[in-house]
Amino acid sequence: MQLALYQPEIPQNTGTLIRLTACLGVPLHIIEPCGFVWSDRHLKRAGMDYVDLAYITRHQDWSAFKQQHTQDNGRLILLDTKATTPYIDFSFHLTDTLLVGCESSGVPEAVMNQADSCVRIPLLPHRRSLNMAIAAAMVLGEALRQTHSFPKEET
Repeated sequence: MQLALYQPEIPQNTGTLIRLTACLGVPLHIIEPCGFVWSDRHLKRAGMDYVDLAYITRHQDWSAFKQQHTQDNGRLILLDTKATTPYIDFSFHLTDTLLVGCESSGVPEAVMNQADSCVRIPLLPHRRSLNMAIAAAMVLGEALRQTHSFPKEET
């Protein structure tokens, strides 16, 4: 299981997801360009000392990410508010990469068309969306649960 962020704009969200993936042992892909500089203090504050513990790969652009992803042979699962399949009804695979779009606009249609599947989080009527980091954490948690991939705690 992997998580990919498409052109993230808010450093605090990215830092939060760096911390999440570091704690769960999930590789994180950052698809540039980002809407902030990598040394941003908000990114560092949200990521805390977990940045050094995370498995982060930064990709110059969508094309570079897609080239590597194609070599990995896993499915690309997009989280999107326009998707018709609720994530709780989707069967995740261990080799899936969850893709989250940028905070203000998601992903372009061309990127959406390259996803193997699209899932959404069911919301009450007249609610647009959740925070990108919250949405990624919810779906990643379900994907890890389904694939029995949560880290084993030492006792």
